[in-house]
Amino acid sequence: MQYASTRGHATAQNFSEILLAGLAPDGGLYLPQSYPQVTQDELNAWRSLSYAELAFEVLRKFATDIPEADLKALVEKTYTAEVYRNARVDEDASQITPLRTLEDRNGRKLILQALSNGPTLAFKDMAMQLLGNLFEYTLDKQKEELNIFGATSGDTGSAAEYAMRGKHGIRVFMLSPHKKMSAFQTAQMFSLQDPNIFNIAVEGVFDDCQDMVKAVSNDHAFKNQQKIGTVNSINWARVVAQVVYYFRGYLSATTRNDQKVSFTVPSGNFGNICAGHIARMMGLPIEKLVVATNENDVLDEFFRTGIYRVRKSAETWHTTSPSMDISKASNFERFIHDLLDGDADRVAALFRKVETSGGFDLSGKAGSDGDEFKKVAKFGFQSGKSVHADRLNTIRLVEQKYGITIDTHTADGIKVALEHIEDGIPMIVLETALAAKFNETIQEALGRDAERPAGFENIEALPQHFTVMAADVTQMKAFISAHTML
Repeated sequence: MQYASTRGHATAQNFSEILLAGLAPDGGLYLPQSYPQVTQDELNAWRSLSYAELAFEVLRKFATDIPEADLKALVEKTYTAEVYRNARVDEDASQITPLRTLEDRNGRKLILQALSNGPTLAFKDMAMQLLGNLFEYTLDKQKEELNIFGATSGDTGSAAEYAMRGKHGIRVFMLSPHKKMSAFQTAQMFSLQDPNIFNIAVEGVFDDCQDMVKAVSNDHAFKNQQKIGTVNSINWARVVAQVVYYFRGYLSATTRNDQKVSFTVPSGNFGNICAGHIARMMGLPIEKLVVATNENDVLDEFFRTGIYRVRKSAETWHTTSPSMDISKASNFERFIHDLLDGDADRVAALFRKVETSGGFDLSGKAGSDGDEFKKVAKFGFQSGKSVHADRLNTIRLVEQKYGITIDTHTADGIKVALEHIEDGIPMIVLETALAAKFNETIQEALGRDAERPAGFENIEALPQHFTVMAADVTQMKAFISAHTML
């Protein structure tokens, strides 16, 4: 399988080549030249598979240049109950992403899919643990090294660092917005002592961090000289690894292939729900993909109006679901590429407008942009918004009705899911993290601390090591250059 840029001006490459590359040279994101399709017979056969076996079947359709025996060994190493060990007492850790039915009456079924049983208690572990193993495997084969440069609003950073710590030939330079993550998230990252991990706290918001990652990635001479790669969801391997749990959720929630489900996904950078879109394009019977946003409602605005309007740093809310405090969704470009039937020139023009004018309008009211927004319906997307008061009320509701303590982002998802659930079609909400990561808001909602898995009891008290830096690309490049010489 070959991959091409969403902007159309990069040479097609195979999976292993784009694995280490991140952004395409033309500034676009890689997508397969066509989505592989899943047959009815395959869906039937996959119902009885373990998570690792299912991951192999899905990933072998995309990573066609990796020998199947090697790919199978990598997924079997990744998806084990020992790695995803933080299941709740009433969940089976061997299921990796167990489902729990919250509501099942009057023809409406609300299901929570646990994605937070990995080492850092967030859904990012589902892809990042595999990415770490893929990176190490590929670099060893090529006898190369890689300097990972990424940005995080909270969970990506710790998941990447835990996946890459101690990996041969890999260094991690991770940007995060200074003092804008939860205390738990901050401690998870900054307390790591591994010599290949470098944490940089940027004076700004997540979008400033992400802009610097893109700027460095687009400096091809520097990128090649310093062997820069990325683990943000602009990396195709991250997204395709997440496709697997949509198949697992569907197959676990249904008994026949003529049944459909919907998914609600808390979303900031659009990577998580983009994986659901890809699963649907492959033929998975998904009725609706519901985007749940917080106060930073850029995506909700687009799916309601057709207007994509990026907020400036000063307009970005600092909320109690901080991993969604994003106004410029990197993976949105992949969806727009599919929405416009692969018109790469049109995609490139639209995202130039994002950089020059702060957005674009597909509503049909902006003249030259046309009336493309009407095509959104065929992809099954809907959206909704949750704010702090909603978050608190949903955390309390789920605790009182179901005896489960959910995190703030999952609360946003459940609040929006309840607005879109339909008779006869199960609604699966993707859990994004364990509540312990956002204890300050759990205390506000429930008047007590969130329960913590063993080993995380006093993480905030550990010594922390990080560098505070302005949002300055030149300064950042100098820091990377200095530390790759160590």
